[in-house]
Amino acid sequence: MNKDLSVNLSGLHLDNPIIPASGTFGFGKEFKDYYDINILGSFSFKGTTAEERFGNPTPRIAECSSGMLNSVGLQNNGIDYVIEKQLPELKTYFNKKVIANISGFSKEEYVKCCQMIDKEEQVGIIEVNVSCPNVHNGGMAFGTSAESAAEVTRAVKAVTTKPVYIKLSPNVTDIVSIAKACEDAGADGISLINTLLGMRIDLNKRKPILANKMGGFSGPAIFPIAVRMVYQVSKAVKIPVMGMGGVTTARDVIEMMMAGATAVQVGAANLVNPYACKEIIDKLPLEMEKLGIEKLSDIIGICE
Repeated sequence: MNKDLSVNLSGLHLDNPIIPASGTFGFGKEFKDYYDINILGSFSFKGTTAEERFGNPTPRIAECSSGMLNSVGLQNNGIDYVIEKQLPELKTYFNKKVIANISGFSKEEYVKCCQMIDKEEQVGIIEVNVSCPNVHNGGMAFGTSAESAAEVTRAVKAVTTKPVYIKLSPNVTDIVSIAKACEDAGADGISLINTLLGMRIDLNKRKPILANKMGGFSGPAIFPIAVRMVYQVSKAVKIPVMGMGGVTTARDVIEMMMAGATAVQVGAANLVNPYACKEIIDKLPLEMEKLGIEKLSDIIGICE
């Protein structure tokens, strides 16, 4: 079955649109023993900040119907360790360009990390997560304000040469205005959606299950919301969209691409089934055959 799964993401050629989402795939090391991860289009590595972070206290995970809550708190080794140790190691088992997910708690931190990672040959796209609390603005996430998101976008674009995608939070009333503000500020693409804010309560203990009380809700339950937001944003901007949120099957990928996504990230599914991305890639040609699709790139944004 000779189907064309390739897509072009801001000049980066991907053999297929499947990209494991940041925070669900680490640096690929834990998955490379399950299958050859070079079959992936690319992957977005673990969210990285300027300094090493231990993350939030435990418990950090809570189970939900059709999904999960997590409050890991950006646990990572810091940008210096990523560049000096993890990227050189990554090169030994992954031969494609990766997506660097950068997080920060101030505009200056975003600028520093993006400027450093921009120099790395292995990085094809920089994905800037603006769902972090802005320490200079009372802890409100950069991505909840069009002005703040645009400010980070402008600052990062001023110090980088690689395509910059802004990863937006769905915990807002008008995601389109924020996406448009990022586009106007020079963003090369938009990634959406990040997790929704959720909470579970332990009935016996009469207190929240998560130590942090609230956390990010992901999994199949959020897929319709993600499709809706990808559709709205892709119709409003002229830059590419990477869609994510509850994707578990090849049909989900096709649906999200029809909504307007050029590439599709797979998140929580990797934590449930380490073969999730491989199975999706394997099944895509079969689903394309059923739907009469020869080239995946032909269906991007086809839904009116």
